[in-house]
Amino acid sequence: MGSSRSRRAATLIAAALAVVGVVSACGSSRPTKTFTATIASAKSSVTQSASLVLDFTPNAIHSGIYTALARHYDAANGVKLHVIIPGESTDAIDLLAEGKVNFAILDIHDLAIADAQGRNLVGIMAIVERPLASVIAQKQFPSPRDLAGQRVGVTGDPSDLAVLRSIVAGSGGDPSKIKTITIGYNAVPDLVDGRVAAATAFWNDEGVQLSHQKPGGFHVFRVEDYGAPPYPELIVSATRSELRKDPSLARGLVHALVEGYDAVLKDPKVGEQALESQVSGLSDTAVSEQLHAELPAFLPAGGGSYGALKPSILNAWAQWEAKFKIVTHKPDVATMFDPAFLPK
Repeated sequence: MGSSRSRRAATLIAAALAVVGVVSACGSSRPTKTFTATIASAKSSVTQSASLVLDFTPNAIHSGIYTALARHYDAANGVKLHVIIPGESTDAIDLLAEGKVNFAILDIHDLAIADAQGRNLVGIMAIVERPLASVIAQKQFPSPRDLAGQRVGVTGDPSDLAVLRSIVAGSGGDPSKIKTITIGYNAVPDLVDGRVAAATAFWNDEGVQLSHQKPGGFHVFRVEDYGAPPYPELIVSATRSELRKDPSLARGLVHALVEGYDAVLKDPKVGEQALESQVSGLSDTAVSEQLHAELPAFLPAGGGSYGALKPSILNAWAQWEAKFKIVTHKPDVATMFDPAFLPK
């Protein structure tokens, strides 16, 4: 899992960076910010440019972002939002650290690893409030513990083995008895063709695809149902220095995105239309079905507002993160996350 969501669409990143002006003619490593004197709304009279790298190619998860753009919630909050689509060679963490972008959506496990490396990144809001990680198994394996002695495909990302071990152990099985094989991002064809008994994958992406290709042919075991806390999978992140330098930019971005996702939660069709009108090549059916599956994951477990970073959940996640050795030490939630930019 982990950074697998940002390793596709290789040719798009250079063009996207050029469009938002994050690579200047003189080769500066700092982004070129633009300021316009247009009246955005009663909230703000100055619009600042903000670049946001997605975690993956645009899909239903990002519907609130595109709704914010379609309804100009960014401008209403003093921000001109530029969305950057990642490619296979994109390293969003490096782009943040080098000052080439303002914000990035990171998988929470990648954020933990970056924090352990001293990268000084801070999570400021959740995009999705539940884990998307799962193990998808062939029909003849109704429980994760039944995978003992079977070949299970993993992508090779750092969190894959943790997810697999957590799910198998949570079902009462022995993770040491699982035979893993690295298959990259081929979970769907490898499962359909029966080359593996199971594979780590995202329930909202590969899980939906498989439900079409082979209805009723697979079991989807979500990590949240087998011992992992209901942690927020995707986090809008920035460097600590970026947040100190311009807190109003972060606040404007966060407020715009919250408004966008609140609109989607109120009427999912709004999100579908906004996404499909701005991103070509998407399947109407796939977007609708993915969004329908994801809607409950947009709000935190136990209730709360969109985007919330709940300390109790994050502390439970930090313990799980260290227990399954994604990082060697328990992440410091107090320094790694800052909910101050969210609406009060």
